[in-house]
Amino acid sequence: MSRQLISSGAIWEDKVGYSRAVKVGNIIEVSGTTATNGDAIVGKGDVYAQCMYIFEKIEKVLQEAGVGMQDVIRTRTFITDISRWEEFAKAHAHWFAQIKPAASLLEVSNLIHPDLLVEIEVTVVTNN
Repeated sequence: MSRQLISSGAIWEDKVGYSRAVKVGNIIEVSGTTATNGDAIVGKGDVYAQCMYIFEKIEKVLQEAGVGMQDVIRTRTFITDISRWEEFAKAHAHWFAQIKPAASLLEVSNLIHPDLLVEIEVTVVTNN
C-alpha cells in the first residue's frame, strides 16, 4: 500500500520526526493541530477562535490530500480547561453539525505552550 506524507512545512515536523498528515490506502490521519501560525499563537485566551483556526488548518491539509471536511469520521480534541467545552462545541458544530463524526473531548493539564488551549486530530476514510 502506498504511503503519502503531507507536510505543512513547520520546522517541528523535521525536528520531532512527524508529518502533518499521513495517507495510507483510504485512511488519512491528521496529526494534533494547534492554533499556531509560524511562531504566533492565534486566538490567545479564546477557545472558539483557536478551534476555528485549527479546523481551517485541517481543512487545508485535507484538501491537499484530495478530500474534505465532509470525509472526516473522527475528531479527537484535547482541551486544557474542560469547563470551556461549550466554546469548543460551537466551533465543532460549525464544521460538523451535518457530518456528525465520532468525537472525543479530553481535558489535559498542558499543551506545548501555555497560550495553546486546544489541540485537535482528525481521521478520514475515503474512497480515493
